Amino acid sequence: MELGLIGLGRMGSNMTRRLLQGGHGCVVYDRDPAAAQSLVAAGARPAASLQALAKALARPRALWLMVPAGAVEATLDELRGLLSADDIVIDGGNSYFRDSMRRADQLRAQGIHYLDAGTSGGIWGLEQGYCLMVGGDAQPVARIEPILRTLAPGPQTASPAGAGTAPSGYLHCGANGAGHFVKMVHNGIEYGMMAAYAEGMGLMRAAAVQGRGPHAAEPLLRSELDLAAIAELWRHGSVVRSWLLDLIAHALHQDPQLSAFRGYVSDSGEGRWTVKAGVDAGMPLPVLSAALYSRFSSQGASAFGDKLLSAMRAEFGGHREPPAPERQS
Repeated sequence: MELGLIGLGRMGSNMTRRLLQGGHGCVVYDRDPAAAQSLVAAGARPAASLQALAKALARPRALWLMVPAGAVEATLDELRGLLSADDIVIDGGNSYFRDSMRRADQLRAQGIHYLDAGTSGGIWGLEQGYCLMVGGDAQPVARIEPILRTLAPGPQTASPAGAGTAPSGYLHCGANGAGHFVKMVHNGIEYGMMAAYAEGMGLMRAAAVQGRGPHAAEPLLRSELDLAAIAELWRHGSVVRSWLLDLIAHALHQDPQLSAFRGYVSDSGEGRWTVKAGVDAGMPLPVLSAALYSRFSSQGASAFGDKLLSAMRAEFGGHREPPAPERQS
């Protein structure tokens, strides 16, 4: 199948390579011409503009966007005048699901199909495949199924009969918006899982260090724990084993003290949207909310509030701050 790809960052370029390896034809465009040229040797056909990309594709066309959420609207505005009825536009980035529903309605008025395809796999997707969560009408989803099959990892383990395409790593989740909604919740859960691992590992690291507070006269343990070895241990037979734990074990093996990191954890939007959706639905999400707020704290958002707490204790009780602990390396 022939596909146009717009946005050739780490995800977009690797997806292009996986499709080319699977025998698909790819016409590629990026604002940085060098990004498109870097894929020529792999078999891609570069386009110098969106107009050139649209002209290079046979009708009915299919285009896959892998651009930041903030750039989707402007890209679609330019594409509207270049596409025709029965063309398909797939947004594979992390767009807000309500925006995806609105965009689908707008393009439907021109006869253009819009699919929202939540895409998970990160930098490992080229080798291991991508998990694809697709929202939109059934007919265009069926048309791009050869693309989905190639990008997805394929069946990895035995699955129940009648499980459909899910064991292969892709799923038509429902109408427009469903794909990005499922991906949003996926990323919210990811926040929570990452926070749980981080807190547990942090507790084990602190157990052999002098405790804090009025009742912490001595460390909890009499020896330090080898976190890299424990992470590796948990990968084998433990109920908490996961791909995230695989990555933890690899990171701790490479740098046991994580000296290359300062602990600033970015949030790209999906966690905020997940928590907001929980509020809108009246659904409590205490773990996912706490994980999001933990990220805010790592970014320094709580620094002034923490200072004010200390100031209040000094005002009402004369409590003075202890010396700052030495930074552990």
